[in-house]
Amino acid sequence: MLHINTAGKVRKSLLLFFILAGIASCSDNESVSVETEAGDASSSPSAAEIHESSLVLDAHADIVIPSTSRAYMSADGTSKVDPKKMRAGGVDAVVMSVAVGPGPRTMEGDAAARAEADEKIAAVKTLVEESQGQVVIATTSSEIVAAHEAGKSALILGFQNARSLQGNISAIDEFYAEGVRIFGLNHLGHNAFSDSSRPEFSGETGAFEVTEEHGGLSALGVAAVERIEALGALVDVSQLSKAATLQVLELTRSPIIASHSNAKTVSDVTRNLSDEEIDRIGENGGVIHVAAFKGYLINISEPEFIRKLVALRVAAGISIEYNYPFELYWEIDDLTERSAFTAAVSELLGPASTDNMIEHIDYIVGRIGIDHIGIGNDFNHGSGIDDYNDASEAMNLTAGLLKSGYSETDINKIWSGNFLRILDAAAAN
Repeated sequence: MLHINTAGKVRKSLLLFFILAGIASCSDNESVSVETEAGDASSSPSAAEIHESSLVLDAHADIVIPSTSRAYMSADGTSKVDPKKMRAGGVDAVVMSVAVGPGPRTMEGDAAARAEADEKIAAVKTLVEESQGQVVIATTSSEIVAAHEAGKSALILGFQNARSLQGNISAIDEFYAEGVRIFGLNHLGHNAFSDSSRPEFSGETGAFEVTEEHGGLSALGVAAVERIEALGALVDVSQLSKAATLQVLELTRSPIIASHSNAKTVSDVTRNLSDEEIDRIGENGGVIHVAAFKGYLINISEPEFIRKLVALRVAAGISIEYNYPFELYWEIDDLTERSAFTAAVSELLGPASTDNMIEHIDYIVGRIGIDHIGIGNDFNHGSGIDDYNDASEAMNLTAGLLKSGYSETDINKIWSGNFLRILDAAAAN
C-alpha cells in the first residue's frame, strides 16, 4: 500500500521541506556523513521507518511495450516498476525512459526509432489513464512531492538515444512538450549525435566500433546539449563515451545527471564512469545514480574470469574482442543458444546484492560527497540483483545503507533529495 499513516506523512513532508530548502546551499563537494545521527541508538529510526519517511525515487527504468522481451521483465511478464510493485516497495517515483536501441543509421531506421519512442510515451499515458488517478506524470520537483503527499505514484519521462530525434534538434522540443525532462543522447553504438561507451558490432564491416567517430559529441550533439539546457531539462550522460561526457560538462552550466551508471574503478567495464568523469560530475554539481545491474557491479578484471568469459564466447561463436560480460549476445541467432549463453555468463559472474551497490555508492561518495549520489536501477532492461530484483524490494537497499552507517539525512538525499535538487537547478537556468 502507499503510505497512509498520517503522522508518517507529516514527518515526511517536513523532511522533504528541509531537504529541498537546504540542499541547494550545500557545497558541491560536501563530505559525506556516514555516522548514525546523534542521540540514543535505541531511539534512532529503523530502516523501515526511514524508508517510510523518504521520498523513494528510481532515476531510470525502461518502458514496457508489447515488443519488450519477457527476459527483461518480472517472471509474471509484467514491468518491474509497475504501480503494484512500486506500492509494495514504498517507491514513490520512477523516471520512465523513452529509450530506443541501436539500429540502421538510415532515414527508415531513424523513423522506426521515433515510432518506438512515440509508442512508449503512449504506453505511459495509457498507464496513467487506467490508474484511476493513482498515477501521474510529473515534470517538476514540486509535482513529484505533491503527488507523493497525495498518496499517488509519480512518473517522470526520460529520453535515451538521439536516433529517435531523426537528426532534428527541433524534435527535442517535441519530446519536452510531451513531458520529457531528462535527455540522454546515446545507448549502444555511436549515432549521429555522439559516441557511445559501448561499441556495437558492425554487420557491414565485420568489426567493432572501437574507435571514436566524433571524438565525443558531433556538431549535432553540441547543439542538442545546448537546446536541452535552454529548455531547462537535464542532460543525461549515462551511456556516453568518456570524451562525450567530458564535453557535456564543458558545455553546460547546469548540473547534469548520470541516470544509471556505476564506478569503473570498482567494476572495470566501459559502460561505467571513470574517476575523472566522477570527479568532474561532482564539480559540476551533478548526480550519479547507481544501478542494480550485476554486469556493472561486479569486478570482472581478474585474468581467470576473462579466460572463462572468452571460452564462453568462443563456444557461442561470438567475438572475443570485447569483454563486457553480457555484450553481443544478440549476435547469437538461435534463441535457445542465446539464453544458454546469457545464463552461463550470469553464473560466471556469480551472485550480486545490494552490498555490491553500496560498494559503488561508498566509492562515489568517498570521491565527491553525499550530495552527488542517487539510485537509477535500469529495471526492465536486464537489471535486477538477488535482493533487489524489482521495485517491491527497494527497502532492502535502505536497510543496507543504514547498516553501512549512512544517516537518515544521507538516505533521503540518496533516494531523491539530490535528484530533486538538480531537477530544480536545471529548470532555473
